Amino acid sequence: MKTSQFLAGVAAAALVPAIAAAQEVTLRFSYWVPAAIAPAATGLEPWAASIEEASDGRIDVETYPAQQLGSAPDHYDMARDGIVDIAYVNPGYTAGRFPIFSLVEIPFQISDSVMGSRSIHEWYAPHAETEMSDVHFCLVQPHGVAALHSIRPIHTPDQVAGVNVRPAHATMARFVSMLGGAPVQVPAPETGEALRRGTADAITFPWGGVYDFRMDDVVTEHLDMPFYISAQVLVINQSSYDRLSDENRAVIDSHCTPEWSARIAEGWAEDDANARQRLADDPAHTLYAPTEDEVALWREAAAPLVDAWREDVGDAGDPQAIYDSFVETLEANGARY
Repeated sequence: MKTSQFLAGVAAAALVPAIAAAQEVTLRFSYWVPAAIAPAATGLEPWAASIEEASDGRIDVETYPAQQLGSAPDHYDMARDGIVDIAYVNPGYTAGRFPIFSLVEIPFQISDSVMGSRSIHEWYAPHAETEMSDVHFCLVQPHGVAALHSIRPIHTPDQVAGVNVRPAHATMARFVSMLGGAPVQVPAPETGEALRRGTADAITFPWGGVYDFRMDDVVTEHLDMPFYISAQVLVINQSSYDRLSDENRAVIDSHCTPEWSARIAEGWAEDDANARQRLADDPAHTLYAPTEDEVALWREAAAPLVDAWREDVGDAGDPQAIYDSFVETLEANGARY
């Protein structure tokens, strides 16, 4: 063997460990909102791009928006079963499945969605180890503190009776039922169609969603008070996570933090604030600010939801301890209502 051939062989052999260390992997990331609207454009897509950049291109995050691979309520199972590697999940779309997490859906608890997102992550991550044990919990992303939007004015809780309301999640559906309304269960992307068909007369929805899903010509009455949030989570297929090299797993871990949960909530919160102002400036829309007494009526009406949540938790944990830790975390981050 010539010396040049020997040296070439040695060099090639030396490259093998380097190539193995620089593992390249494609992660399929499915989310059910359109790519152009705030949750994706200002949160999910920049998060995916940051992973690619931080990994020096070793990780390719391939995104599939707008229910391309499955309907919104199916996304948890899609991640669990390996249909996708990363999924954007609304736990409230599957009633009763994640009882601990549903605490965040109860109205009048969170005043700031960005610090609220960080708070939820910090509080829920230990519970996810049991309640979402068949996936790898990564992030939380709520919308801005949202409102009730309707075709006809609704100012007080008693006016919900007899109204068909598209609720944001299972907890809101329970609240609507408690008030004598009829929940109309459809995922967010299908809400506009439900309103136009007359299936729904009102919606609980983030402010920006009124424009994102083209409902501003249908719902023109808005109850202007901080009401509730719906928090989505990012989860990763456990096998996909486990197969990552140590180097790539470190990149993912650095993007699954409370800080990132707050970061990907920022753009959505800003978009909701801008949409609220846009609606306020539009003479075709009415924003009704309830009086202190009317807000008290709403809060009183929502109070039984906490007791119902305690029953739902059952043997999954100590409801009082879970509730207290949630409140403490919100207060520590300045996000308590």
